[in-house]
Amino acid sequence: MLHRPGVTNGAIGSVPYLRELILSAYPDAKFNENIRHRMTAEEIIAFLADCDCAIMGGDVVNDRVLAALPNIRTIGIFGVGLNTVDLAACQRHGVRLGFTPGVNRLAVAELALCFMIAGLRWVAPLSLAMRSGERPRTRVGRSLTGRVVGLHGCGHIGKEVVRLLKPFGCTIITHDIRNYPDFYAAHGVTPVSFDTLLERSEVLSLHIPRSRATENLYDAATLARLRPDCVLVNTCRGGIVNEDALLARLESGALVAACLDVFAQEPPTNDRLLRQPNLLSTPHAGASTKEARIAMVQAALRGLREGRLVDPVDYTDYL
Repeated sequence: MLHRPGVTNGAIGSVPYLRELILSAYPDAKFNENIRHRMTAEEIIAFLADCDCAIMGGDVVNDRVLAALPNIRTIGIFGVGLNTVDLAACQRHGVRLGFTPGVNRLAVAELALCFMIAGLRWVAPLSLAMRSGERPRTRVGRSLTGRVVGLHGCGHIGKEVVRLLKPFGCTIITHDIRNYPDFYAAHGVTPVSFDTLLERSEVLSLHIPRSRATENLYDAATLARLRPDCVLVNTCRGGIVNEDALLARLESGALVAACLDVFAQEPPTNDRLLRQPNLLSTPHAGASTKEARIAMVQAALRGLREGRLVDPVDYTDYL
């Protein structure tokens, strides 16, 4: 029986109502409360030395960490990313993993919808102009209603975006490595090739994991295939869109707008990109609603109770 989880993610430890959720199940839980610093491998090892399980999210889990922490038998994942977790190492060390894909899907889908409207209606450049004293008279945008919206990925979050788009009467196309024929038929979604997705989308929203297959997928050549009036939305993972190539497209006017919640390096350091008037950006805030954070902690606690030994093959889509 597990007794003392170490909670490495400061986004949990610094929030009283999230701490209380965990303490109600594990009164002896230990919390990292530093929200501004992501623990290094050495710090994780020292922090979890007197724990028998862990709640982790975005933290390094590899052979070195697990070998130094033989008492850690189960890890509950806070969030939906596994890009920092070496699943083969977990398997080798017999560490159970509790992971719930899509637990934050509604919060992320709502931000994606917000970005779509903001990008089409020039919200970012108009707001900047107002704040700087320019007082622009107006700028004609486009309605989301009736647009061709492309979804690269139609998993948990993509499906939620489809549901939220229903009142807008959009033509929804999607490209995914998986097929969801029943969902597509029920919601009027048309699966298309990657080429067609790029060519037709007036709004293109990304909902794919960062993996060996998707890293830097949206490079200069791919971005050049988008319609110049396309609004590109990325609420999934940084590193999928090449930021230098995106900056060049935005600066040249070859892409009308981009909305990013995620960056290759977080916090991002490319001020030239961040200051582009036709870029709307947020600091990886897609899952940052109270409701989503509670659901993520509940999923992590469930992961401690129900975690299992993993086969990395089962998680190919997340690697």
